[in-house]
Amino acid sequence: MRFVVHEHHASHLHWDMRLELDGVLKSWAVPKEPPVEPGIKRLAIQVEDHPLDYIGFEGIIEEGYGKGTVSIWDEGTFDVESRKKNKIVFLLHGKRLNGKFILLKFAKAGENGWLFFKAKEG
Repeated sequence: MRFVVHEHHASHLHWDMRLELDGVLKSWAVPKEPPVEPGIKRLAIQVEDHPLDYIGFEGIIEEGYGKGTVSIWDEGTFDVESRKKNKIVFLLHGKRLNGKFILLKFAKAGENGWLFFKAKEG
């Protein structure tokens, strides 16, 4: 399966983590640069699913929600190690993001709040 991380220069710079799951791109907005090393946790807000053909999008969004410039920050493939309602463990094979990562539902961050982090090796 494929993944992409879009760098999105909108009203606030953020990154959009997108995983190809269930025939769509499951998507999370990450306000700070995604973690490339273990020990760094990032807030990830789940947003609406995107169509699969959005995976290679780069360009300008002219109007509405998400207005701004989008570029690909990282892309590659991934393997799901485990997937539960509140936790997804997956192996990323990208140019910048490599290794085991976790998306963990974070109740204190609201119904769409997750933590995104790289697992410690070993």
